Amino acid sequence: MRQLLVRVPRGGGKQVLEIAEAHGGANLMQFEANTSQNPVDAVVVHIPNEKVEDLLAQLENIPDLHITINPRGVMALRPPSSEAAEQVTQVQERSPIEVFLGGLQSVGSWRGFLSYAIVAGIIVWIGLFTNSVFLLVAAMLIAPFAGPAMNAAIATARGDRILFQRSLLRYFTALGTTIVVAGLLSFILRQESITPLMASNSQVSAVAVFLPLAAGAAGAITLVQSERSSLVSGAAIGMLVAASLSPPAGIIGMAIAIGRWEMVGNGVFLLLLQLVGINLSASLVFRLYGLTAKGARYNRGQHWFFRAILALTGAALVALLGWQFSDSPNLQRSSQTQRVTQEIQELVSQTPDVALVEANVRFSQADIEGQNTLLCIVYVQRLGEADGDSQVIRDRLTRQIQSYLLERGFNVTPLVNVTVLEPPNLRRNVN
Repeated sequence: MRQLLVRVPRGGGKQVLEIAEAHGGANLMQFEANTSQNPVDAVVVHIPNEKVEDLLAQLENIPDLHITINPRGVMALRPPSSEAAEQVTQVQERSPIEVFLGGLQSVGSWRGFLSYAIVAGIIVWIGLFTNSVFLLVAAMLIAPFAGPAMNAAIATARGDRILFQRSLLRYFTALGTTIVVAGLLSFILRQESITPLMASNSQVSAVAVFLPLAAGAAGAITLVQSERSSLVSGAAIGMLVAASLSPPAGIIGMAIAIGRWEMVGNGVFLLLLQLVGINLSASLVFRLYGLTAKGARYNRGQHWFFRAILALTGAALVALLGWQFSDSPNLQRSSQTQRVTQEIQELVSQTPDVALVEANVRFSQADIEGQNTLLCIVYVQRLGEADGDSQVIRDRLTRQIQSYLLERGFNVTPLVNVTVLEPPNLRRNVN
């Protein structure tokens, strides 16, 4: 439940009590008070979360109305005492007005916002430059990307053009700051080559779209849930949103500094995909939980703006997916390596004289013009009395794997290295 402190002119307290009772209020109290100017009635109201916005709409007709909302849930216990357990378990989602005002309140100042973006850029650069995964995690916790992304979704659900523009400005400002900081550090320290962590994080999976969709839905659900009914902290959700934004932003800056434009393209694709996916799923969840264009103390929303932004977001998502699947394998490298590994396993399993020990497949970051270099390191073991020596088996499997991958339509240049291993001879001479 939510606790509201309502202040009205003297004599208006009874009307507030009646309206609160009609909306399921509990433990209601009225008392007389004085301000520096006039005597007033003060009313303490405890009301279910879902009724807050309806209550505010009913109270709007009272002149000189002042309302204070406690943002944290309260436990309103009332007779009979035997029903206390049932009373405290009646937990509802936050009201739409609380979600909207809470999003606005979380914006914070520009100084602190930019400071976090700068610090996140420094930490993500250190993590990528030194191949320290734990520093990337730290950057995800610090990066201020989740707030603007979720506020943009709230603005979409509410049809609030002004809030949407401000949220996009903060979103791209934070990303731009992180990119510039990472790029400057690479330029100042004269970085010339790609680090392994940069290479691994720059690869895009064919299922990358599911991450922003899940992050947006999870973020929206967290914002609408009462704090006592949510088992997931807001920091964890913020990290989920930033998990797919901080590394690409850092990689874009570092790749610009060393002139690796294909990595810049991958990073830009990921950042746009995150914004579009998060906004689509989160705004739909907010609408499902009751955020609409009009509400108590909120008349700025426009129905057409919600429909227009939702259609634009859906079209942008389709366009990004079209870009991804038309640019193979550049924007599908992570998935392509998994598919190639499975193809190699299937091919080797059909070869009777060897057994697959291990297959390592990855795209090389070698900058060879017109070539998608795919490295395939394959270890096999001879079985029984296989015909031919190891070199013959190696050459034969190399040709088979290369031909098989080319025939399967992979747009790659497969460089295959097959190593034939032999187990130790455990047979003992018998006299």
